[in-house]
Amino acid sequence: MSTTHATTTRSGLRVHVQRFGTFLSNMVLPNIGAFIAWGLITALFIQAGWITLIGDKWFGYPPGLEEGQYDYGFVSALGGWDADGGGIVGPMITYLLPILIGYTGGRMMYNDSIRGGVVGAIATMGAVAGAEVPMFLGAMVMGPLGGWSMKKIDALWDGKIRPGFEMLVNNFAAGIWGMILAIGGFLVAGPFVEAFSNVAEDVVDFLVDNSLMPLTSIFVEPAKVLFLNNAINHGVFTPLGTTEAAEEGKSLLFLVEANPGPGLGLLLAFMIFGKGVAKASAPGAALIHFVGGIHEIYFPYVLMKPKLILAMIAGGMTGVATNLIFDSGLRAPAAPGSIIAVWLQSPAGSIVGVTLSVVLAAAVSFLVAAFLLKTDRAADEGDLAGATASMESMKGKRSIASTALAGSTRGGPIRSIVFACDAGMGSSAMGASVLRKKVHGAGFTDVTVVNKAISNLRDDVDLVVTHQDLTDRARRSTPSAVHVSVENFMNSPRYDEIVALVRERSEPGADAAPAPAPAPASDDSPAGQPILAASSVVLDATGTRDDAITTAGELLVAAGAVDASYVASMHAREKSVSTYMGNRLALPHGTNEAKPSIRRTALSFVRYPAGVDWNGKDVTFVVGVAAAGDDHLRVLARIAEVFADEQQVARLEAATSAEEVLGVLGAAAQPA
Repeated sequence: MSTTHATTTRSGLRVHVQRFGTFLSNMVLPNIGAFIAWGLITALFIQAGWITLIGDKWFGYPPGLEEGQYDYGFVSALGGWDADGGGIVGPMITYLLPILIGYTGGRMMYNDSIRGGVVGAIATMGAVAGAEVPMFLGAMVMGPLGGWSMKKIDALWDGKIRPGFEMLVNNFAAGIWGMILAIGGFLVAGPFVEAFSNVAEDVVDFLVDNSLMPLTSIFVEPAKVLFLNNAINHGVFTPLGTTEAAEEGKSLLFLVEANPGPGLGLLLAFMIFGKGVAKASAPGAALIHFVGGIHEIYFPYVLMKPKLILAMIAGGMTGVATNLIFDSGLRAPAAPGSIIAVWLQSPAGSIVGVTLSVVLAAAVSFLVAAFLLKTDRAADEGDLAGATASMESMKGKRSIASTALAGSTRGGPIRSIVFACDAGMGSSAMGASVLRKKVHGAGFTDVTVVNKAISNLRDDVDLVVTHQDLTDRARRSTPSAVHVSVENFMNSPRYDEIVALVRERSEPGADAAPAPAPAPASDDSPAGQPILAASSVVLDATGTRDDAITTAGELLVAAGAVDASYVASMHAREKSVSTYMGNRLALPHGTNEAKPSIRRTALSFVRYPAGVDWNGKDVTFVVGVAAAGDDHLRVLARIAEVFADEQQVARLEAATSAEEVLGVLGAAAQPA
């Protein structure tokens, strides 16, 4: 028991660190274009930049002037090294980049609200003005704090503001609270983060001065494979590296994690000494990794044979040591970690050192991995598919890169997609409706997107989408399909990846087959009886998640749509897999075994103005589902459209009668 507890604790800690790393990366990565722009401007226009380097080499110094006495006109003005100072480089790293991160963090913490982003940016500005170092760490604290606290403050008077005063109250609340946070950032956050940055810089300087920096690879390389790299890279290396680059013109910290050399060496070793699927897939993986910059493509190869982490550590240490010897580094983060991005961010004086760090890291990684693979006595090739599944489990999601490694064994275009859930009526129907609109909207009208119960799956489908807790069950029924796990049914980012995969798999020049005609909706309800009636709409409910499920179920019982036993099955379904859809919507329904309890198709609609805690998610709308046939799909498709539209959701929030709710949902709520 103690061993199991310890293992669970370590796993839980790893998951928390992964989530924290993902949180940090979600603030940095959307703004990586700004980092690249700053890096390119720096590379071109500072005094030691490419333009002055080439100008000096081709034209020499003007007569009578020495280095540092001449002026390159607009080049020196943009770089901020002319007599007037200023320029673009300094203000961008001091103000633009931290405020963008703070805005993004605030928006993330306030349900992707611009309001949260604005308050986060105001709070970040206080920290920026209160310190003399680039305030990236401060932005990662003050931005999310601003968005989160503004959300909590708004909740205090939500629904209590008299009509006509909403804008006045909201604007002044944001302004006043933003002012308070900016002052706090100036007096507290700025100086604190500056002191922390100085200590961290001293640690890095100690490692560099004592030639110990290569030892960081002992921790970084295993962390990458365990998906802890975001916490290290975006939480430590990027802020410190950016500060160092602003002072020194470059930083090797940008290449501690992002160097593509070790991964390239590993994949080259598999190309020559690997076996089976691993060897066959290595060339494509190497191209994706080295040129595309998607490092996660090689993680399954290490997970498949964990001893290969020694090759990654050796290669990483070699790359860092090479940059130390040549005093080379990058001006800005290389994201993605492609050799193209690495070269673009290399200063003129670091091109040789950076290139050698990649080449030598790849060579050492290759030699160590080749030795380990050559001396491996295992007769099998290793379970690459299993390792990929393990990688996805640790990461918590699947990507196109992992699909390229261990996706469908059935090649060719994707023509059929099934969204599957336990019962095949509520969650899957909603998700299928949203995904179908995206796939067909992208022009792939020949791709069928339907919903089914997992028990009805057959291994004749190209791609299966399920809640992340059901993917393993679905994979057993359809082992040949590509499997995609989602958590948010309404607006999962995985849907865009699916569209990209459909496009990637589509045959060039193939004529699109006409979309199959939808099956006629059967109406199992008595003639003239609506699927969603006004009597099944409640607008002012309160209670817990379990209370909400009971209320939605009892409304279905009262409507004569289900037996009383169906309510218990709704609770059982929730214990198995959450019915949270996203966008503050939950869709509780019974299990597949409870279908005999359904007399006719019906829905119930319950609104919780104060919200309901739904397994850590904030839910306002609860729609109970009882589906005897396919006629509920029309209503669920309409609900999906409504909850994808903020204006329609606002109408549902403001509705004062059941008739207004039915008006928003439209004629789809009426009998077929």
